[in-house]
Amino acid sequence: MKPVWIIDDDKSIRWVIEKALSREAIAYKSFVSAQEGMDSLDADDIEATPQVVISDIRMPGASGLDFMQMLKAKLPATPIIIMTAYSDLESAVAAFQGGAYEYLPKPFDVDHAVELIRRALDESIRLDQHTPLAEVSASAPEILGAAPAMQEVFRAIGRLSQSHATVMITGESGSGKELVAHALHRHSPRANKPFIAINTAAIPKDLLESELFGHERGAFTGAATTRRGRFEQAEGGTLFLDEIGDMPAELQTRLLRVLSDGQYYKVGGHTPMTANVRVIAATHQDLEARVKQGLFREDLFHRLNVIRLRLPSLRERREDIPLLIKHFLAKSARELKTETKQLSTVALHFLSQQDFPGNVRQLENLCHWITVMAPGQMVEVGDLPPDVRGDGSKASSNSNSDWRRALEREVTASLGRGEKNVYDVLNRSFECALIVKALAHTGGRKIEAATLLGIGRNTLTRKIQELNLDIGGMEREE
Repeated sequence: MKPVWIIDDDKSIRWVIEKALSREAIAYKSFVSAQEGMDSLDADDIEATPQVVISDIRMPGASGLDFMQMLKAKLPATPIIIMTAYSDLESAVAAFQGGAYEYLPKPFDVDHAVELIRRALDESIRLDQHTPLAEVSASAPEILGAAPAMQEVFRAIGRLSQSHATVMITGESGSGKELVAHALHRHSPRANKPFIAINTAAIPKDLLESELFGHERGAFTGAATTRRGRFEQAEGGTLFLDEIGDMPAELQTRLLRVLSDGQYYKVGGHTPMTANVRVIAATHQDLEARVKQGLFREDLFHRLNVIRLRLPSLRERREDIPLLIKHFLAKSARELKTETKQLSTVALHFLSQQDFPGNVRQLENLCHWITVMAPGQMVEVGDLPPDVRGDGSKASSNSNSDWRRALEREVTASLGRGEKNVYDVLNRSFECALIVKALAHTGGRKIEAATLLGIGRNTLTRKIQELNLDIGGMEREE
């Protein structure tokens, strides 16, 4: 078997993968740059060619994408696994469009990396040999996320980048369903054609049919001119149907006919129109439940549910909150032509623990509020809006049982994963939450916070030091 090539300018990454492959008795060859690997490919020595390549995407000089382009030109059947510390959609899509076997965000689990390499060794014949290299946009990525759940979404978008398949996007309100629809369109063969979006829940029932399919002049009172519907506007491109679960029953029937036959009639029209449109639908509702309740056609559900993408809520990807906050604060600062504000470590930790029922949309609005309303450049917990801090909010009647159930779930999950020192780890997190919340409530006044917690001021000070809490400018003695 030919060796696995490891290409990364980071010596520690190379060392970790080398040791892991050595334990598995897998031959390898390492390169410190993409250019070095490209020079070896140029040698045209078949014995020196790789069986599998695992490469970083961003390195000084030539990039992993540059190397992948050359590899695919010379050895199209050779799988390449792309690694990157930049966990964004553009990297994932560029990797998959370039023909990558898999996309591995850093930091990664070594066992998972070895598993991917073994799979690539076994399944190289399945590689798509004709996937063209996509140009990587120099603009900021439209979707950010390093959490595993978001990486799965990025992978799916990448795999769908050469597909015309109908896609159903599910997820809570504000989780970014329309952004994903835009991304699916922008990274598809229809990218140079229109992307048309319509919120089926926001348009009155009597007007929705005309909005979707258009109408002829005189079709109904007030129809003074012929109107092009959204299907006609989206010809050759993508039609995004948001909140599809709220579509009226009679419109569901017409939509099913379009998806089945590719034809439709304008309101008041007699000539069939042909629809060459990719449909992407989205909903925050449980469509299976609505089908069982007779509120949504089962045959339409199956027509729309060809490929399903589930977007995680922000509660399921808390590790992405600091990344998103940085992005949204910079975006708001650009829009308002002002200096970008920053959050203290404590404020960032505080926000990372919030549930954000409005998801990414709510977080973006909060960052805009901070840019406009927060008094200083460094934002503390006390500078956040009262409703975010929890001041004067109604406590849930089930709050005690809710947090206990959450704690029980975390304990069960930790024990199930075989983790050690579960008591110490969770107790540390519990104490951190108590202290940060108490200081936020008192505006950083330690004596008052200690009193509310029922501990001494010295104990509170010692705990802050032991837990290595960076409370920044929030701390006060009085």
